[in-house]
Amino acid sequence: MRWRSPIRGPWLTSVFGAVLLAALPVVTLTGLLSYVAYAPQLGQAIPGDVGWLKLPTFQWLTSPAWLYQLNQGIHVVLGMVVIPVVLAKLWSVTPKLFTWPPVRSPAHALERLSLLILVGSILFELATGVLNIQYDYIFGFSFYAAHYFGAWVFIAAFIAHVCLKLPKMISSLRSRSLLTELRTPLAETRPEPSDADGLVSSDPDPPTMSRRGALALVGGGSALVLLLSVGQTIGGALRPLSVLLPRGRVLGDGPNDFQVNRTAAAARISPDDTGEAWRLTLSGGDGSASLSRAQLLEMPQHTADLPIACVEGWSTTQTWSGVRLSELADLAGVGEPASAQVESLQRSGAFNDAALQRNQVLDPDSLLALRVNGADLSADHGFPARIIVPALPGVHNTKWVRSIEFRT
Repeated sequence: MRWRSPIRGPWLTSVFGAVLLAALPVVTLTGLLSYVAYAPQLGQAIPGDVGWLKLPTFQWLTSPAWLYQLNQGIHVVLGMVVIPVVLAKLWSVTPKLFTWPPVRSPAHALERLSLLILVGSILFELATGVLNIQYDYIFGFSFYAAHYFGAWVFIAAFIAHVCLKLPKMISSLRSRSLLTELRTPLAETRPEPSDADGLVSSDPDPPTMSRRGALALVGGGSALVLLLSVGQTIGGALRPLSVLLPRGRVLGDGPNDFQVNRTAAAARISPDDTGEAWRLTLSGGDGSASLSRAQLLEMPQHTADLPIACVEGWSTTQTWSGVRLSELADLAGVGEPASAQVESLQRSGAFNDAALQRNQVLDPDSLLALRVNGADLSADHGFPARIIVPALPGVHNTKWVRSIEFRT
């Protein structure tokens, strides 16, 4: 089989490779930071037991309040944006996949094995990531565990590939001027000189696209993906265009008109659960308390503008009012809590409880929220009370709170 495109060659492959060399480490790092944000030291990150792949953990910051919103927005949106570049890079090296003999030496075998693992892992990470954004828990396995371990396979293969190919990429990039190629029209497009890797066709067809056109096509594809996804993170006029990040598109109404990830009906929350008989139970120290919503509303109320940012990439910032968690800790007799365990009334689905770090409990903007945007929380947004903490992953801002245990 002959591959006869006249624009294939080491230079074009290296341009795509350079873009991925800059972008993929950022996608990987933000993904690993997202895992740390889930507080694996408190036993609530997924997967929990990762053996020697355990990350160094630290106390996830609560300031700035948009920290997780920024981290996860970059991870999801940039991961989407690089898809056209990944596909273009695979197209550019297609001839190498069909070289014969497939293995010429032990060193060549190692290179091809690392390439196979690299391509397989990046396609797995991108495909499962995109499907997780589009659909709710469709996998027959834990997406979070598969994504975490798959990331480490990709990291190992990526480092090996860069070590093997970086000198070749640098020399290929220096062989032609990017500005010159961007000024070269279709009529003047010529094949690159023959190369040892066999990317350049020995019998090329007449060009139907210039290298400038190829770069514009791929760059335009990435720009379109950016336009159709970034609005879920930054909001504003671009939010309705975010058709590529459909999670979180179920909305409330009135002052509660913002994203709902899990409705009260889906969580099997009944009106009896949240009616007059509802009480918040506080425990952990020498004191304990059982408070009605009316009693909570009589306590000093604090208001803060805080985002909810979901692991799937959507986020929203609203104005929340309620009782500071630090004041509830004092009421429970734990003035200096090491952590807190929050339990929900939720009967179905994951994340019906969450552990909060010391700094997340004591931050002055960390609230047991009772109202949002000047109105009572709706049932879908956690009535009668929910947690809202700066820079906390969205699913840990527990809704329909029934108890908080402050731990020493």
